Amino acid sequence: GAGRYKLAAGAAIGFTMCHCATCQKANGTAFGANTQVASDTLHWLAGRAAIKEYESSPGKLRAFCGTCGSPLYARLTAKPEVMRMRVGTFDEVPEGLVPIGHIFAGSKAKWETLPEDGLPRYPGREPGRQ
Repeated sequence: GAGRYKLAAGAAIGFTMCHCATCQKANGTAFGANTQVASDTLHWLAGRAAIKEYESSPGKLRAFCGTCGSPLYARLTAKPEVMRMRVGTFDEVPEGLVPIGHIFAGSKAKWETLPEDGLPRYPGREPGRQ
């Protein structure tokens, strides 16, 4: 795609694999791998003008590359300081970006088998996330 970006050093924290029906549909697969980052830690290197956003539900914006169609991030209009980045879209894996759990595990696709990876599985969002 056209969009190129990186995170500021130390900005990445763990990421979750979300098995909710919305992530399944938005990503066209069994789950979304997402990390929450502060908006001001994302630095655009190229292609910012090619990024398109749409309001998928009231107050929630989803972004994709207008060149290749890849989903890139989601954000809430009420919390412009936070973005949920799609982990697979980074050209270089940010330091500190490691999986921390499966969320909405109870909503996984019927055909999906969760891996025995030792990560916690939550029926909804991970504890502490609003």
